[in-house]
Amino acid sequence: MRILAVDPGSKRLGIAISDETGTIANPLKVILHVSRIIDAALVVDLSVSNRVGLILVGQSLDENGLPTYEGRRAQRFAEALKLQTGIPVLLWDEAFTTQAARSARLDLGVARRKRAGHLDDLAATALLQDYLDTTSGRG
Repeated sequence: MRILAVDPGSKRLGIAISDETGTIANPLKVILHVSRIIDAALVVDLSVSNRVGLILVGQSLDENGLPTYEGRRAQRFAEALKLQTGIPVLLWDEAFTTQAARSARLDLGVARRKRAGHLDDLAATALLQDYLDTTSGRG
């Protein structure tokens, strides 16, 4: 089953997708934020066109495990997705995904001047890979 992951942000949404076996996460694209309803419709369209069986939405939590301000925004986005599709939607802790994305760029040897810019699709990929590893028992 393919899984689509969303790293929702106030300016952009990073999108990643798994392979058919649900083993490897890959960046798919970055969507510029318009509004919750329009963003959700675009994510649903991507999910349908890629025959996705689950949509994973990254949610930031505080040190007590409670949603932060951005985490509550992610909850509302997940609810908007649920209203537009029958595909299951799951919130997943996005802790350290941006740091993982930065590390991935360093590991790939990307030059310093080319490392500037968004990490949204890589953060979504890190989020999805964490989910895949955790749920398969490899994490």
